[in-house]
Amino acid sequence: MKLKCLSKMNFIAMLCTTIVLSFGAVGCTKKSYKSEDGKASGVYDPELREETESERIHSSDKNTAMGLQTVNFPYDSFEITSGGMSALQNNYEILMENESLEIQIEGHCDERGGIQYNLALGDKRANALRRKLISMGIDGDRIETISYGKERPLALSQSESAWAQNRRGNFVITSK
Repeated sequence: MKLKCLSKMNFIAMLCTTIVLSFGAVGCTKKSYKSEDGKASGVYDPELREETESERIHSSDKNTAMGLQTVNFPYDSFEITSGGMSALQNNYEILMENESLEIQIEGHCDERGGIQYNLALGDKRANALRRKLISMGIDGDRIETISYGKERPLALSQSESAWAQNRRGNFVITSK
């Protein structure tokens, strides 16, 4: 009698385990992403994420924003360095020459640090650039800001040079 009861319990336990594993396997399937050549890829690759129209055509990260330059920042800082000021002066001149040009400044961070911390730091970087352009004479209504934190890296490797590229303010033209 005890043996039959144990066998039924083993059977039920195995059945439950099989069901749970079946549902788990369904939930773990990889999502397909299309590569540039249109073929499906089984692994997410941030390089293949879809970009917005403005990112493809009018981004300082891509050198396609009428000469606007990306401004880089030191580690864990939103201070505009002398190199950053040089790029910002260039951007100021372009904005003054093109008075109908509207931009969005994206604040970005490297991968180190938590999500919330980097979103806040990216926001401080974008707004520091916005405030500086306004103090130079650009109408604030022409400048929007957004923070992507560490979610949209420019360089994907884990090295100081890659991290330095990712600590930036990207200028995107939103309206000509």
